[in-house]
Amino acid sequence: MFDLVWLIPVFPLIGFLINGLIGRNFTEKVIGWIGALFVGASFVVALLIFQELLQLAPENRSIQKIVYTWMLSGDLNVPIGFLIDPLSIIMILVVSGVGCLIHIYSIGYMHGEIGFRRFFCYLNLFVFNMLILVSSNNFLMMFVGWEGVGLCSYLLIGYYYEKKSAADAGKKAFVVNRVGDFGFLLAMFLIFTVFGTFSYGDVMAAAPEKLAPGGLIVTLITLLLFVGATGKSAQIPLYTWLPDAMEGPTPVSALIHAATMVTAGVYMVARCSVLFALAPVSMAVVAVIGGATAFFAATIGMTQFDIKRVLAYSTISQLGYMFMACGVGAFSSGIFHLMTHAFFKALLFLAAGSVMHAMSGELDMRKMGALRGKLPYTHMTYLFGTLAITGIFPFAGFFSKDEILFYSLQRHLGFWLIGALAAIMTSFYMFRSVFMTFYGKSRVEPEAAHHLHESPPLMTVPLMLLAFLSLVGGLVGIPIMEGYNRFGDFLNPVFTSAKAIIDHGAHHAEHPSVAAELALMAVSVGIAVFGLLAARYMYVTNVRASDRAVERMPQVHELVYNKYWIDELYDYLFVDSIVKFSKMLWKEFDELVIDGAVNGVGKVTRGFGSLLSHLQSGLVKDYALSILFGATVVIGYLVLR
Repeated sequence: MFDLVWLIPVFPLIGFLINGLIGRNFTEKVIGWIGALFVGASFVVALLIFQELLQLAPENRSIQKIVYTWMLSGDLNVPIGFLIDPLSIIMILVVSGVGCLIHIYSIGYMHGEIGFRRFFCYLNLFVFNMLILVSSNNFLMMFVGWEGVGLCSYLLIGYYYEKKSAADAGKKAFVVNRVGDFGFLLAMFLIFTVFGTFSYGDVMAAAPEKLAPGGLIVTLITLLLFVGATGKSAQIPLYTWLPDAMEGPTPVSALIHAATMVTAGVYMVARCSVLFALAPVSMAVVAVIGGATAFFAATIGMTQFDIKRVLAYSTISQLGYMFMACGVGAFSSGIFHLMTHAFFKALLFLAAGSVMHAMSGELDMRKMGALRGKLPYTHMTYLFGTLAITGIFPFAGFFSKDEILFYSLQRHLGFWLIGALAAIMTSFYMFRSVFMTFYGKSRVEPEAAHHLHESPPLMTVPLMLLAFLSLVGGLVGIPIMEGYNRFGDFLNPVFTSAKAIIDHGAHHAEHPSVAAELALMAVSVGIAVFGLLAARYMYVTNVRASDRAVERMPQVHELVYNKYWIDELYDYLFVDSIVKFSKMLWKEFDELVIDGAVNGVGKVTRGFGSLLSHLQSGLVKDYALSILFGATVVIGYLVLR
């Protein structure tokens, strides 16, 4: 099966080509199922490869398959090659599996939309690029997939391009990601300069010998790589594009901004774990930025009323958890949370889409309430997603988040405190969204209330499957049973070298007892329950409590509700100044200098031509005289020379 790994990205590409070239002759359902089934085919192939990978000894679970040589020039040798190891196969399964469910959901959600075929073409192309990104065996191929998903995200976010806010959001996502991509590109140049290759295996094998631990070069490489990661995974300071990206259709939010694209940065850091392990400063930067982002985004999520924006800031916060895990050396825990997050966040976005479907596109939770009776399946699945993300036992998020908090505490108490505070706020704003949307008194407009209905099976079945994964997905990584954390054991061969570097010379504290671990788990659950009870009190038991809280701290609420005016600050510092500078170049340099020079050359040429035109009299005697004059000049020159 390993020889068929190239089929994994090719299947979605085939779906894109079929729908793109001849899809105009198909019905909506045919177009949708073509897109979904080809992504599903990738998932099936990935499952078969995963099963075959499990049959190998852990030390042999790294297989490279070269399809053909892409670039060969001097020392540059870049193949079209694929890497199958525990890390890549997990990412492939997540992308293709969750992606397939989102495609199926989209058939029902996008029914009747103008540009239905275009939407599924974009989705298939996105999945193709994402699979290239996670399955490639070298940095250059990863970068191709990296840029491909960036392009597709621009197209999908701006799907409703006739709407100005959607078009602006697409451009914002594209531009902000280009800032991060520039850092990634510079890191690649440095990697090739130092190692003479883009191959992951060659770079990671040679890194401990060629790079001094804590040295300038490895620190610079990893910081530049992390710049790329902050853009793609929406971390401080390049996070501002993600909330605006909610302008795209809800399945886009679920696919791109919950399950796949935004996790690319986490995957890249984990893939380069050896390089980061050699750069303690970079590891500290990753942990601090991740923790700060988790806390910062959680504060904003507490004040938003747009249900999709609440989930968007939740995504930013959860990505912060993943980076914090990688920064403290717990790469497996970061990837574990990446996987569980894909389940419950895709579920939450799709459930929110089901609410929008019933509410004729309404997003404001202040205009909802008491929807659980009309939308029982949507309510149940959204609740499952909330229980998972807040870390309620035994849902998936409990296991992955607890691991991150556990390893953060081992590294530094400050990281645990930041993570715990972010977890409290996460529990509060997520249960706040549950209570405002599905409980209490109905605030639905009378006209909308008449049209409330549950979503069709094409939408609810994917919700139920994701709800099931959100419930049981964490059982593969039970943290308190040493030797039974199968997820961590499966990933260990990928991170063995990085772990050895981190552990070398480090001070090791005694491994906590099972009792201590259970105590920490109880604290994690207690944090989630506290947030639940606080949200219930303020939005169900005593609905005036939230208003009184705002009245007591109006300035603080305004600051957080307006997202700390970061977008406005960026507009003032960067956007407005760049626009003004561009206009100056246009008016002063382009029109006066460039256009002046071009127009001046044109005027001189035209004048000279006009002068010469006087010689074109049309009389033979004048031409003969000109020839005689020219011959006289030539003869005179020859004689006098």
